[in-house]
Amino acid sequence: GSILDVLAEVGVEVLPNTAGCYTARDAVTTAQLAREAFSTDWIKLEVIGDDRTLLPDAVELVAAAEELVDEGFTVLPYTTDDPVLARRLEDVGCAAVMPLGSPIGSGMGICNPYNISIILDRAGVPVILDAGVGTASDAALALELGCDAVLCASAISRAHDPAAMARAVRLGVEAGRLARGAGRIPRRRYAQASTPTEGIPELAPAPE
Repeated sequence: GSILDVLAEVGVEVLPNTAGCYTARDAVTTAQLAREAFSTDWIKLEVIGDDRTLLPDAVELVAAAEELVDEGFTVLPYTTDDPVLARRLEDVGCAAVMPLGSPIGSGMGICNPYNISIILDRAGVPVILDAGVGTASDAALALELGCDAVLCASAISRAHDPAAMARAVRLGVEAGRLARGAGRIPRRRYAQASTPTEGIPELAPAPE
């Protein structure tokens, strides 16, 4: 059988992707073809604006998202870490927003955690960190910030030991989620002793 038959046997869902599309029209057409081929309304939406950085084209991305939502697709858009663009994608009906941590395949992790945190504060849909994850600690940070999930490809496929890295990323996600729920201590400018001072006797100076 085909690879799709194998995936179906083990219960893996296929998520089509419009990677390689540079216009809204191409992305919409690709999504329509994917729906026919894979019998799914789910689509990972990418509309690239630059060959070197692989950053999204915001104008074309929103146009494609709006049209696909109107056609009944469940749209998961790859976007920049711009909170305004993320809100716009949510407003047109996207089921989630997928901001990048850094450019695709760069492995630089989350370059602007502040922007990601703003997106998280304002989002009414799941936020999935998409692109830039280089190792397990990047995934952990994403979950600590409050992301619902991470999308990880290059960090695993290009690792020296992909299976080990996949396990490490999974554990990083678990650790980040646990840390988020536990609550990190606030950052402070100065030290704060961790040993309690209550009950410590005041010792008198030794007589001369």
